[in-house]
Amino acid sequence: MAETDFERIFHPRRMAIVGVSSEGGYGFANGMLLACRAMGFAGEILPVNPKGGSFAGQTIFRSLEEIPGDIDFAVIAVPAPAVPEALEACRRKGAAGAEVLTAGFGETGTPEGRGLEQEIREIAARGIRVVGPNCFGIYCPASGLTLLPGPDLSREPGPVAFLSQSGGMSIDLAHLGGWMGLRFSKVISFGNGADLREAELLRYLTDDPETGVIAMYVEGVADGGDFFQAIREAARRKPVVVLKGGLSEAGGRAVVGHTASMGGSRAIWSGVLRQVNAARVESLEELAQACLAFSYLPARVFRGISAVGGGGALGAAASDAAEAYGIRVPEFSADLRTRIEAILPQPGSSAANPIDVANPFVPPALLGRVLRLAAEDGRVDLQVLISLLYHYKSQARAMGVGVADITPHAELAETVATAAADSGKPVVMVLPDLKRGPEDLDLAEMMARAREEFTGRGIPVFGAIGEALRAIGHVSAYYGRRLLGEES
Repeated sequence: MAETDFERIFHPRRMAIVGVSSEGGYGFANGMLLACRAMGFAGEILPVNPKGGSFAGQTIFRSLEEIPGDIDFAVIAVPAPAVPEALEACRRKGAAGAEVLTAGFGETGTPEGRGLEQEIREIAARGIRVVGPNCFGIYCPASGLTLLPGPDLSREPGPVAFLSQSGGMSIDLAHLGGWMGLRFSKVISFGNGADLREAELLRYLTDDPETGVIAMYVEGVADGGDFFQAIREAARRKPVVVLKGGLSEAGGRAVVGHTASMGGSRAIWSGVLRQVNAARVESLEELAQACLAFSYLPARVFRGISAVGGGGALGAAASDAAEAYGIRVPEFSADLRTRIEAILPQPGSSAANPIDVANPFVPPALLGRVLRLAAEDGRVDLQVLISLLYHYKSQARAMGVGVADITPHAELAETVATAAADSGKPVVMVLPDLKRGPEDLDLAEMMARAREEFTGRGIPVFGAIGEALRAIGHVSAYYGRRLLGEES
């Protein structure tokens, strides 16, 4: 087989969508055409259906052969029995690849489904790469390709790539990452993986200059030895974060019916991922948080932190969580405590590490001074600032003003970013949001704007101290093990 032209797959100039109906509705093909147009896909979209007609102002070609010239890529969303013929026509039309959104293949467990999937493999072997079947496709912000059904995903590219056997997981992470501050190079939902799947895609992303962090949702692998080699090489060069589905007995039954994969043993997977230095996570949320930390924090080990917040219990929680992930919260020297105490509001504050600033309404400028002083301790590699911005809602109500009118989130974000830059010690923000009732929709909007202010300045934001320190722990563990590997 000729070398795969991934450039034409991820950045196609001419893309056919097979299965678009002139009758409209939100079938997969029609939905993908509308979604790619809404995303601002820069290439040419060529809808195909034997019945012809038009949809959304575009003429529908009756066959791929009617399209003048070659195509780069195709989206196939026709009934399963018609997929092989459509895929072969795409191959003859010069397509480098195609994504097959249709289900009804090996995951059904029927002879008919398995036979159709084998036909896909045979056609792929003749010279076209296939993503799927039974998938949501590809999201590539730089080109405007989007997952089904994702017309509202960000066009801003970034360093995180995600390989997922689950279409739902792929679109969920794309949406979750969007508001968290994650930006993606590629998200690939490969479903049953009849052709392109985890090991080969891992190798591509390992060499991809647009990708700095690789995340994966895996249900099963086609070739354990090949996967082991691919993920080991990837993790030598870039952080790899893995969420493994199907580790429980019930989960194993579910993945067989989902993508025809075998779940595997929890002990085996844990051992393999530890051996190759990949981070193993337990949920999609933890995966997103780990990717956020890897994306925003420097590539290093964080052995000691300072924790700054308004409340003694928050400091205790920070200390407990830090210890669980092998991170120290060193007690400051008497001299440093004295200098920090001199600027803290009284009474109720404490300058021992963790630092209790006593209340949630401390001015940003004062917090900046605290961060600069705490950064003087050579044992502190990173600082965590816990800000209870949601308390401004109560103050705003008492004053009869809007919460956005009095919350200094933009000033705080600028102050924190400046303190981090001046001290050379990165800062992680924790913004708990405990008021989520319908009466607090204005607060939800303010908190979303606050997160944007911080992430826009390169400061990662987490919703809880435990989530933040767990993500920092993943970063430290990865770079610590990599450093040991390089030294041995």
